[in-house]
Order: sequence, then C-alpha cells, then structure tokens
Amino acid sequence: MSMPLQRGISGVRVSDSSDDLRDSQMKDKTEKEDLARGRSTDSLTLRFPFAFLFSNQSSSKHGENGFPADPYSARSRHRLMLLFLKISLVLIVVIALAGSFWWTVSISTSSRGHVYHNYRRLQEQLVSDLLDIGEISIGPSRWKELEYCTLESENYVPCFNVSENLALGYSNGDENDRFCVPGARQDCLVLPPVKYRVPLRWPTGKDVIWYHNVKITAQEVLTSGSITKRMMMMEDDQISFRSASLMSDEVEDYSHQIAQMIGIKNDNFIEAGVRTILDIGCGYGSFGAHLLSKQLLTMCIANYEASGSQVQLTLERGLPAMIGSFISKQLPYPSLSFDMLHCSRCGIDWDQKDGLLLVEIDRVLKPGGYFVWTSPLTNARNKEDLKRWNFVHDFAESICWTLLSQQDKTVVWKKTIKTKCYSARKPGVGPSVCSKGHDVETPYYRPLQMCIGGTRSRRWIPIEGRTRWPSRSNMNKTELSLYGIHPEELGEDAENWKRTVREYWSLLSPLIFSDHPKRPGDEDPSPPYNMLRNVLDMNAQFGGLNSALLEARKSVWVMNVVPTAGPNHLPMILDRGFVGVLHDWCEAFPTYPRTYDLVHADNLLTLQTSQRRSSCSLIEIFTEIDRLLRPEGWVIIRDTAQLVEAARALTTQLKWEARVIEIESSSEQRLLICQKPFTKRQSI
Repeated sequence: MSMPLQRGISGVRVSDSSDDLRDSQMKDKTEKEDLARGRSTDSLTLRFPFAFLFSNQSSSKHGENGFPADPYSARSRHRLMLLFLKISLVLIVVIALAGSFWWTVSISTSSRGHVYHNYRRLQEQLVSDLLDIGEISIGPSRWKELEYCTLESENYVPCFNVSENLALGYSNGDENDRFCVPGARQDCLVLPPVKYRVPLRWPTGKDVIWYHNVKITAQEVLTSGSITKRMMMMEDDQISFRSASLMSDEVEDYSHQIAQMIGIKNDNFIEAGVRTILDIGCGYGSFGAHLLSKQLLTMCIANYEASGSQVQLTLERGLPAMIGSFISKQLPYPSLSFDMLHCSRCGIDWDQKDGLLLVEIDRVLKPGGYFVWTSPLTNARNKEDLKRWNFVHDFAESICWTLLSQQDKTVVWKKTIKTKCYSARKPGVGPSVCSKGHDVETPYYRPLQMCIGGTRSRRWIPIEGRTRWPSRSNMNKTELSLYGIHPEELGEDAENWKRTVREYWSLLSPLIFSDHPKRPGDEDPSPPYNMLRNVLDMNAQFGGLNSALLEARKSVWVMNVVPTAGPNHLPMILDRGFVGVLHDWCEAFPTYPRTYDLVHADNLLTLQTSQRRSSCSLIEIFTEIDRLLRPEGWVIIRDTAQLVEAARALTTQLKWEARVIEIESSSEQRLLICQKPFTKRQSI
C-alpha cells in the first residue's frame, strides 16, 4: 500500500518578498511529512514484508504533487527489505541444518539404510509406473520393433552363465548354479538356428527330432554313457530314439527290474501309489518316455549345459524337463512333491557336502516314496569307492530311509511314513528336524539346509494312502480340506476350464488372423488333437487348464507355473498328479529357447501389475515369452479389456500376429490370441 498523493496549489503567483519565508515553512512541513511517512512505511514493511510487491506502480516513481520521489528514501527501503530477506534466508538455512543434524543423530545406521532402500524402491517403482503408463498411452503405432539377437544367443539361457560364474570365483560345481542378477536378460528376439525345422507332431516327435533344432555335436551323440543316453542314433539330419532298438529293450528291462526291487507286480507302479517321478540327470528322457505308457509323469532336471543338453533334447522330444541344479540352493518345489526320485549315472556325488544333497531330495520326496540310484559306486570294490558308498548307505539310514533292495549297480530306498522315526533316533545321529521357522513348504531357491523338512506339513500322507491315478486329479472333500478349498469351488473351476478348452481349441487356427470371422463353435474343423505337445501355463492357479486338456484327451503335458506374486497352490497341483514349479516372472524361466508350443496366461497381467514392488515391465515378460515359444507357436492371454489392449500393443514389438476376441460370458475380459512367426536367420 502507498500513501495517498496530496493535491498541490498550482498557477498562483507569489510575490518575491515572501519567497524565503514560504520556502522555509514549506521545507519544514515537507521534512515532517517525510518523517511521518517514513515511520508509517517502516511499520507497514515490518508487518507486511512483501507489501511492496502489491503497491501502486506509480507510487514508486512519483512523490507528492506528481514530482519525482526522493531516491534516497526509496533506496533505504530497498536496503531494509534486502536485509530482511537475507536474515530470513539465514534463519531458514540454520533451522534446516539443525533439523537435519537432529534427524541424522536420532536414527541408527540400519534405519538409515532402510529409509534409503525404501526411497530407492519408491523411486524405481515411480519410474516403472511412468513407463507402464507411457506404454499404454502411446498406442501401437508408435512402437519400435525389437531387434534380433546375435548368433551366439540361439541357445541363450539367462541366469545360467558358467564362464561368468567362474570369473566371479564360483567353483566345485557352484558355477553351474542359477544366479539371476538385474540385466541378465537381453532386449532382443532370439532367432532359431539357420536349419531349424518345426518339430514333428506327437507321438512321432517323441522318437525322432531334427538334428539342427538342438545344439549337440555328432561326437556327443555317439558318446556312450547311461542307458538313456546310449539310446540315440544319427540318421541324416535326424536324431532317432526308435522304440524298436535293442537299447529300448534295456530300458524296458531296467524298468521291470526297479518294479521287482520295490515289490510291484506286473510293473503296475500306479497301484503302488507312484504317479510323479523326478528324474535327476535324465540323460535324454528315454526313461521318462518309456514310463508314459504306464501313466507315469516324469519331470527331468539337469544342470545347464552349453552343448548336448539333456534338458534341451528331452523338451525337443515333447517330454517334461527344466534346468534344475541343487548344488547350493533348494529346488523350487514344495516339500513332499514326488512319489519317486530317480538317478541313473546322474553325475551327483551324494557323499559330498556331508550328505546335504541327500537331505534336499528327502525334502521333496513324499512319505513312503522311493529313491532309485544306479551307479558303479553301489558295487564298489576299491577302498576309496567303498568308503564313499558306506557314507551314503549310513546317511540314508540316519534320515529314516529303508534299503529295500540292491541288484547289480542299482539300489532302492524307501522313505519312512512315520515322523516318529526322527525323534526315535539316537542323539547326534543324522540331521535334526527343521524348526518351524525354517520348514518353509515351498522355498524359492533358498540356500540348502541341513535339516529334515516337511514333517510339520498336513500333507504328510504316505503315497499308498493317497487316491490312485487318474482319480487323484479330482480330489475329494477330505483331500481338498488340506488346502482350504471347497469341493464346489474346484467343481466350478473344472467346469469353467472344460468350456474354455473347447473354445481355445477352436480358436487355434491361422484363420483367426484372416478376415474370416472365426469364433468358437464355427463349422471350421478344429486343430488335430496332437497339434500341441508342450504347454506352459504361466498362472496355473488350481491346475484347471491341465486337468481339462487331459480330460479332453489332448496329447499335451502342462508345465504348471505358480507365480511367486500370487497365491501358492503348487502343493495342491503336484498332489493332483501334475508337474509344476514356483517362479518369479520378473526373472528368466529355467529352460532353453524354443521350448513350448503354447504359452497360456490367465489373469497374469492383472497379478503382475497389482504388485507394488514389481521389478519388471510387461515388455520384459513378453520378451521372455518369445524366447520360450517355438516358431509358429501360440500365445493365449486372458485378462481385463484394458490390459489385453495394452498387451496387443506390445505384440507389434515382437512381430507377432495378434487378435483380440470378446468373451461372451464376461464383458470385462478379453482374449488375446497370438502366433509367433517362423523367421529364419540368413545363412552366412
């Protein structure tokens, strides 16, 4: 606010004689007014330090009577104001420093780290959210297609880098273990080998695979080893596992021998309570392929191998397999998962690490389950081998295994069905039972533990006391109560998936990408029952898709994946007689490129985007799907309309053909059907 301007007297001529007196009086009056005005201004300034910003602009230029104001008076006010601002700034800085010092002193080093960690997490999440918003908002027209990876990435598996692990100092087998670090995955599309061919359909593809589809040398094919590895023959550009070969008879005899050692009549493993088998170091899957005829489901696990991979060849044959190493970490399976564990010349030294590896396979073995081990060590003759065999023999007894039989180089143990056995041991004999805090039912690559797990589980039920296959897949009320599931809930889920599988099978046709208005129930012929073999369900829930596909008699096996971000139904899935694994989809899946014919994701995008701590974007997940998918393979995504549209935009980066289908039973959800093109690398 400014003082009001005074009206002066103008146009009046005053005589010279009165000039001095009038001037003197006017001067005194002016000084008094200036003094009064200065006091008023100072008072106003102190009460409203920023009032000068809102004052009349003309008052800063003119004084009373319209004449220029006193420059010295304006300068004083400006100096006073600058001084006041400087003092205010100094006070603010002092207060801020004092508060910061007090806060720093009041918290510990650990809490500072916690606060910093949370700040970084929020900062990263903000960036991720902004990127996701950008992904959805810019639309498909602005996407840039991903580049193709280099030739060296044809068989690239993130998280398994032996050379890098060796450089970091890992040894004694630890270099083969899984180490997932940020940035392990590549931002490119993996191309198939130059001479890659679409695999033969099942069941022909079980016995014959294309040589150039896998990375293996002729020498590795011809190298003798276990029975299952020797069952290979080179025929032009094919690798043959013909069932009519003499070596196939060896596998038949070997299977019959195991049945006799267990006491099973007519090789009827199902009647003995056996359905699921974990085959450690499976060769190339021939043992599991043979057991399929007996309705047994065998999961092959083996270390990552840059060439001649057991897992890669087994998957190429259409048999369940994944990279799995438990040299230093627990397997991503629940306790009490498998009815039988098998190791035929699997390369595992069970006497190493004070028996720690035997403790891990005991954890995943069901009560009353069998451990079958074939090795020259079981028939030791020299002193050193005899010492190693004696250690394994005595350790197995200390963890309550019963030696059923030993023939030639094969030994069969049976796990106890009574938890009291562990408390009845002599003090100091064998590893102790895990405490409640360490007995995690479904660990995710935790360090190996020297304690016996699973003894506190409600699922501690002998395999002989479980429902036989195939009735096992349809659990009764008592069995479902172990997982907190009501029969009505599972029944409704089963009916929904039966209907859904019929719709899916009708849609799996290239016609869906033409102008032909393809819809479920149209008269176009559905794909053959054996169109697909290897199926990956990224969010398996109860295993409903697996159950419906088997009931519809489709020639498939399903890898049921339970995301770490959602409810854990993996114990129930495995107890139903299926195979599956726990996995974090922000990490690479433990398998080789071009593994699956169909990748299915039901509400996975909703699950991933609802996680506040998600460390990856949707495009990273989709790039991983592309790595896992075979050329001309299919992707089915079922989710909300908004997320399906966002996913459709991402498919342009991956060069997939995609189409959105409305779901009659749900107005809020959509289907996204995609097919990966067969893009060949140019020969050099």
